[in-house]
Amino acid sequence: MIGYYIHHHGHGHRTRAASICAHLDSPVTALSSAPLGESAGVFDDVVELPRDDRAVESAQDPTAHDVLHWVPVHDDGLRERMHVLGSWIAATRPRLLVVDVSVEVTLLARLYGIPVVVLAMPGARTDTPHTLAYSVADHLIAPWSREVYDPVCLHRYADRTSWVGGISRFDGRPAPDRTPRDRPRVLVASGSGGSSFTVRDLQELGERFPQYEWRGLGVAGGPWTADPWPALVDADVVIGHAGQNTVADIAAAARPAVVIAEERPFDEQHATATALDGAGLVVGLTGWPDPAGWPELIERARALDPVEWKRWQVDGAAARAAAVLDGLAGTP
Repeated sequence: MIGYYIHHHGHGHRTRAASICAHLDSPVTALSSAPLGESAGVFDDVVELPRDDRAVESAQDPTAHDVLHWVPVHDDGLRERMHVLGSWIAATRPRLLVVDVSVEVTLLARLYGIPVVVLAMPGARTDTPHTLAYSVADHLIAPWSREVYDPVCLHRYADRTSWVGGISRFDGRPAPDRTPRDRPRVLVASGSGGSSFTVRDLQELGERFPQYEWRGLGVAGGPWTADPWPALVDADVVIGHAGQNTVADIAAAARPAVVIAEERPFDEQHATATALDGAGLVVGLTGWPDPAGWPELIERARALDPVEWKRWQVDGAAARAAAVLDGLAGTP
């Protein structure tokens, strides 16, 4: 049995876990506070964990003097969460625990003597908690292409890191025929992790630059779309943030893109956008531009060769990650 811890923020961690576990030969139990929805069917079992973030404003010493990320003292949710996790580990004795992502869960599993695989994250992960988690991990999986992005913070763990490529739930999905149109279609795509772009911003861009057909996908104030694939593949240019799932999905669709870094801890998206821009895969920005600059940015993106997205190595990435886990768990 493999345990797979899934962080509850946004949809990205759940989507990635489901993509990987669909290829596993080993039985797998998902452990998460997040409702897994349709993804739950991929797992052999699901353990719902108590939330540990109900009292954020009153949290006391949540970082344990900057050694960890979230361990508020005398917090009932944290105590119950760790109790459920520890009880499951003791009863199940998994061959392996995959952690995406939590320094504290990584340490808990390793203290129980369970090998741990950590999903690495982009950005400057040189703080004490990340260094601690990466150091005790038996293996790291980096869900991006090392050719395009090779952060210095992972160099010391290179002998136990697998760079599997960007993991997209759309890997291998056929693309429908694109719709003929008079104006280039610009798709502004957002994710559940949060964005500074709103429906009103989209309306203003449409009014200011009518030479493009503007569409929104998951932007703040608009509807959430469970299946963005048809809209992605039908776009002439995609404008999206630099989150790992969004980038991988754009790569799977092989569309020209302007990728903009949203503010995230450890400069996660800044690092990704900068690497993609430097490699010539996208027009990468570290913040939202002056609106007057959109036509120039869009035309720069349209001039890019979408074939370059192959370098992000989306094809087969989830299967490669699953093969790593099966190998470490001892599954033939």
